[in-house]
Amino acid sequence: MKSILRYCLKICSRIILWKYKPKIISITGSVGKTSTKEAIFAVLSSEYNVRKSEKNYNNEIGLPLAILGLESPGKNIFGWLAAFFKAWKMIIFKVLFPEILILEMGADRPGDIGYFTSFIKSDVAAVTALGEIPVHVEFYSGPEEVAREKAKLVASLNARGAAILNYDDIAVLAMKEKTSAKIITYGFGQGADLRATDIRFNEEKSGKIELNFKLNYAGKVVPIWLPNILAKHQIYASLSAVACGIIFGMNLVKISEALKEFRPPQGRMNLIKGNKNTRIIDDTYNASPDSMAAALEVLGELKGKRKIAVLSDMLELGKYSVEAHQAIGNKALKVSDIIITVGERAKFIAYEARSLKPEIKVLEFSTSEEVGKELEKIIESGDLILVKGSQGMRMEKIVEEIMAEPEKAKDLLVRQEEFWKMKN
Repeated sequence: MKSILRYCLKICSRIILWKYKPKIISITGSVGKTSTKEAIFAVLSSEYNVRKSEKNYNNEIGLPLAILGLESPGKNIFGWLAAFFKAWKMIIFKVLFPEILILEMGADRPGDIGYFTSFIKSDVAAVTALGEIPVHVEFYSGPEEVAREKAKLVASLNARGAAILNYDDIAVLAMKEKTSAKIITYGFGQGADLRATDIRFNEEKSGKIELNFKLNYAGKVVPIWLPNILAKHQIYASLSAVACGIIFGMNLVKISEALKEFRPPQGRMNLIKGNKNTRIIDDTYNASPDSMAAALEVLGELKGKRKIAVLSDMLELGKYSVEAHQAIGNKALKVSDIIITVGERAKFIAYEARSLKPEIKVLEFSTSEEVGKELEKIIESGDLILVKGSQGMRMEKIVEEIMAEPEKAKDLLVRQEEFWKMKN
C-alpha cells in the first residue's frame, strides 16, 4: 500500500512541477537542514511568493506533500482520497502556485537522494554540514557513503543551477567537484565566498540574547543582526540564506533586514523561561555528535549561576556510538556543573565525564519521563539548563515538566501534535 501511495505522490508531484515550473531550492546535510530552510524562507519570502516544506516533510511521502502544499492525512484513507482530489484539481485547473519551493531532503538510507532527484530537478542545492560522524551513519557503510549520497543532490544540478556549500566542512566542500553549476561557499574560514566575522553575543540583564556578526562578501562588509538566535552554529543557516538571496537578485541590505525575522523552529536552540527563575536551552528536536557539541558550546558561552546539561542517547550511529558518546562526555564536563544523562548509550557520556573529573555531579536515568520531577528538585534560581537529545528519546517531555509556562507548550515545544502525544 505504501509503495502505491509513494508512486501516486511522485506522479502528481512530477506533473505539478512540470505545469507550474517553480524555482526549487533543495536542502540536504546531516545537521541544520530545518534551520537553513527557515532562514532561506525568511529572506526570500520578503520578495517572492514562497512555499517551504513544513514540519519534518523530508522523506518519500512528506516531500511530495510539501510540493503539493498538503497536510499528511496519516492513516485516514478518506483523508488521502481528499488529498489526491486536491492534487488533481491543481493539475486540471490553473491555481496560484508559489514562485519558489524550499524543500528539505533527508537521506536516512542509501538511495534516498537518488529517488528525490529522479523527479525533483533543483535549481539550487544547499548542503549544510556532515561532520565526522553523521546522523543515520548506522544505515551506511561509513561517513564516506553518507557524503556520496548527499552529493547526489549537487551532482543533479545542471550548468545553470547553483550549489551553496559549507566551506568549513571538508566533505561538503569536496562536492564542488561533482557539478558544473555555479558554486557559492559560506562559513567562518578564510576563503569562503560568504564569510562571517566579528561574531558577538549581547546578553541583556532581562535574559534576552542577540547575536550579530559582519558579513564579508565580494569586498563588501554588512552587519547582520539575529535577534532570535542563540547559537553561533545557526549563523551557517543565515549565510546559506544570504547566498539564496544573492542568487535571486536581492541586495545585501534587504537580505540583512529580512534575516531579523529568522526564528529557529521549535526544539532547535530556543531559550525558554524555566521554573524557579531558571532558563532552558531547548534543543530537543534531534541530536548528532556535531549538533550536541555545538549546543554544549552555547551552554558554555551563556551566563548561568550553574550550568546543567541534560543529554540523551544519540541514535543511529552504529559502530561509532560509543566513541561519539564518550567525546560528548569529555565536552560536557568542561562547560557543566551537573550532567544528567538519559538512555543506555548516554551512559558512556556519564562514564567519560566521571572518569576525567570524578568530582563532577552526574545523574543517570533510563527515560525522559523519569527526569522531569527529579530535575525540578535540583534546579535553583539562576541556573541555565541545556536539554538535548535524539527525537526517539522524547526530551521535550523534560522541558515541559520544568518550563515556567507549560500552558504554552503547544506553541513553544516540538512534537506536540496528537500523533506524538499518543506515542510512548
